[in-house]
Parts: sequence; C-alpha cells; structure tokens
Amino acid sequence: MIRRAGEHLRLEGEVSFDTVEALLPAGIALFDVAAVVIDLSGVEAVDSSAIALLLAWIRAARSAGRELRFTAPVAPLLKLARLYGVTEMLRFPA
Repeated sequence: MIRRAGEHLRLEGEVSFDTVEALLPAGIALFDVAAVVIDLSGVEAVDSSAIALLLAWIRAARSAGRELRFTAPVAPLLKLARLYGVTEMLRFPA
C-alpha cells in the first residue's frame, strides 16, 4: 500500500509480483507535488518486481516533470538494488 504521510508518501507491506500492478498507478496518482519523497521503511517483503516498480515510478515522475526521491530503503530492497546495479539510479546508499 502507498499512502500519504504528512508531506511525504509511505510505501508499506509487501512489494511483489502480486502487488505491483496496483501499486504502480496508485503511486503515480499521488505524485501531485514538484518534489515527491517516498519513505520505504514500511516495506515488509520484496521480490525483483519491487525494483521494476521503483524504476517505473522514476520514469513516470520524470515524464510529469517531477523529482522523485526514496528514503529509508529496507535491507532486502538494498540487496536487490545492488544485485541489479541500480543503487545509483535509485539514489540508494552505496
């Protein structure tokens, strides 16, 4: 689930093949400010589709002229980003 948490967005729960189809448009619908920040600390489980989701959100934000930044990625998400070589693209810690 993605929801507004104050000035930021918060991604929570499982991010997997079963959930990304709904998360993609739900997230994009909330990109209503110039600088979008998504807190990832509430993510409980991931698979490789989580990386695809984050990259798709980056593309959508850029297309809409928005800046997108992720904060507090959980360890499994960091591991996947490192595995796929996209930590820099996602602006995750090295």
